[in-house]
Amino acid sequence: MNEFEIIKHYFTVPGHRKDVLMGPGDDCALLQVPPHSQLAVSTDTLVSGVHFFADMAPMALGHKALAVNLSDLAAMGADPCWVSLALTLPEIDESWIKGFCAGFFELAEYYNVALVGGDMTRGPLSITVTVHGTLPEGKGLRRNGARVGDGIYVTGTLGDAALGLQQIQGKVTVPEQYRDFVRTKFEFPHPRILAGQALRDIASSALDLSDGLAGDLAHVARASGVRAQLELERLPLSAAMLDSVSREQGWELALTGGDDYELCFTVPEIHRGQLETALAHCGVKFTRVGRMLAGEPGVELMAKGRSYQLSTQSWDHFRSTPA
Repeated sequence: MNEFEIIKHYFTVPGHRKDVLMGPGDDCALLQVPPHSQLAVSTDTLVSGVHFFADMAPMALGHKALAVNLSDLAAMGADPCWVSLALTLPEIDESWIKGFCAGFFELAEYYNVALVGGDMTRGPLSITVTVHGTLPEGKGLRRNGARVGDGIYVTGTLGDAALGLQQIQGKVTVPEQYRDFVRTKFEFPHPRILAGQALRDIASSALDLSDGLAGDLAHVARASGVRAQLELERLPLSAAMLDSVSREQGWELALTGGDDYELCFTVPEIHRGQLETALAHCGVKFTRVGRMLAGEPGVELMAKGRSYQLSTQSWDHFRSTPA
C-alpha cells in the first residue's frame, strides 16, 4: 500500500458528529463550533526513544497518543470533539498501523471524538496529535486562578505510571499481582474528562499531571503568584506502590515521575462542599494534598512537619534522559 491507500483504508472512518461539516479528504476540515462556546486546542508530539520505547505495543501507543492530549482538554474542563493526527513512519508496516489504529480509535469512539484530518510522512517514528474541544464561554479552567487559602487536590493515585516504567526498565521489582496494574497505568492512561467538566464552576485553577506533581504544581504557583505547600503524608499512593517501594520512594515517584495524567486543581474553601458532591457523581476519587499560601511563588514540600528536599527532579525534555 502507498500513503494514500493507507490513509483511506485505516484512517477514514464513518463520521457520527453533525458538527463535522468536512472531514478528511479536503485541504482543511470544516467544523461547526456551538454558539456561545469557546474552542480549546492542544497539541502534543511523541517521539520514539524520548516519550516511548521503540518496541512499545502499537495498540498501547495509539491509545496513549490520544489520551495524553485528551488529558489537556480535561484540565481545561472542555468537551472533546475533534482530533487531527500526523504520523511520521520509518516504513509502511500494516500490522503496526492496524494495532495503532485499534488503540487510537477505540479511545476516540469512547469519547465521541472525530478524526478530522492530519498527515503522513516518512522518517523517524513520531506522532503529533492535535485535539479540539469546546466549553461554555468563560468557563475554562486555567493555571493562574489559585488564591491564598485554596486547597490543593489531586484525582486518583500518583506515581503508578512511573512505577510501571521502572518495572519495564528493571529498576524495581513489583509484586506479581500488581504488574499488570502498573504497566496499564503507564501504557493506557485514563483522561479525567468528566472530572474536569465537573470542576468548571468549583475549581480556581487546574492542570493535568504529565511531568510529576512537584514540577506541574509549580506552574500553577508561578502563574497565580502564590506559594503551594504540599503535605507528603497526604499523597494518595496505591497498594501497588506501597508494596513495591518505601513510602519515601513512593513520594519521589509521585512528585517527579510523571505520566500520571491525573488532575491537580485548587478549590476555595467556600466550594469544598460542592466538590464532594460533584466528583462523587463522576465516580472519581480525589485527595486534598495541601494548600496555597502567601509568599514567593513555588512549591514547598512538608513531611512530618519539616521541610523535605527532593532527590530527583520532574521531567524536562532538555535535561532528562530519554526513554
